Amino acid sequence: MNTSGQQLPAVSVIMPVLNEERHLRTAVRHILSQDYAGELEVVIALGPSTDRTDEIAAELVAEDSRVHTVPNPTGRTPAALNAAIKASRHPVVVRVDGHGMLTPNYISTAVRLLDETGAANVGGIMHAEGENDWERAVAAAMTSKIGVGNAAFHTGGEAQAAETVYLGVFRREVLEQQGGYNEEFIRAQDWELNYRIREAGGLIWFSPELRVSYRPRPTVRALAKQYFHYGRWRRVVTRYHRGSVNLRYLAPPTALVAIALGLVGGLVIHPLGLVVPGGYLAAIIVGSFPAGRGLPSAARAQIPLALATMHLSWGWGFLSSPRSLARKVIATRGMAARVDH
Repeated sequence: MNTSGQQLPAVSVIMPVLNEERHLRTAVRHILSQDYAGELEVVIALGPSTDRTDEIAAELVAEDSRVHTVPNPTGRTPAALNAAIKASRHPVVVRVDGHGMLTPNYISTAVRLLDETGAANVGGIMHAEGENDWERAVAAAMTSKIGVGNAAFHTGGEAQAAETVYLGVFRREVLEQQGGYNEEFIRAQDWELNYRIREAGGLIWFSPELRVSYRPRPTVRALAKQYFHYGRWRRVVTRYHRGSVNLRYLAPPTALVAIALGLVGGLVIHPLGLVVPGGYLAAIIVGSFPAGRGLPSAARAQIPLALATMHLSWGWGFLSSPRSLARKVIATRGMAARVDH
């Protein structure tokens, strides 16, 4: 991939959207205002939205010939991504979500990194930005090590090979070789795809030069639902791809079990059992201080709730993920694989 002079590769930006009236226009504006000198197209895969998303998308198509839409009747993210990939034309494929805001040099930097590293997929930091005190608290939790461990795409770090990256900028031939996203993975489809790419010998590259602004979930309930499904589907990945277990993914379910046992033991058997849930509460309160540095007091006060919601919802999703779900995914994919017991 030659990125010099007039040899810049053409780029397709793919966007799965569903009920994104709040952010879609701004997200597309950030794409169209990129400093990239090569050819660019935007393919928006429209799910069955119940707000003004379709109307806004139609306006964007009318306003700029580089913007196109394709239908995604299922509303599922991996199906939307595959539909957009199929409808797109160019050798570099950039994934952007309907609520993701690219920095002005995101695409030019990503194309350069593909060339310099030879990577199959490059990605960077998921920079959470809140618009109110709760969202700011969630953003702080999502970018702290106590919230998400050592995940570089959340917390930052040096440029390096990675297990997965946020969103991703791909070589088209890699997506075609892998058959795109696995549409049975309603969640965790990006992690699952990157696992397959790595197993095939491809390099996944993280760089802090790449940054996408992200809007956190606006309520406790929405955050809990998001992280429950993260945990539920990460368990499916570990059953679908044996050997993909990371100790970081076991921390939330382990913490949940320990807290539950401590509560029961402390209330029924001996108060000493309350040391575990008490210790967890103390840890997230103490951890919220560095995470919330510089935030308004109302936002800082909500960081422990955001941390607990993320940890415990993820853990419960992981623990309660049924084996039947993994069996269904494996059977649908047609793989002769066995679900671990």
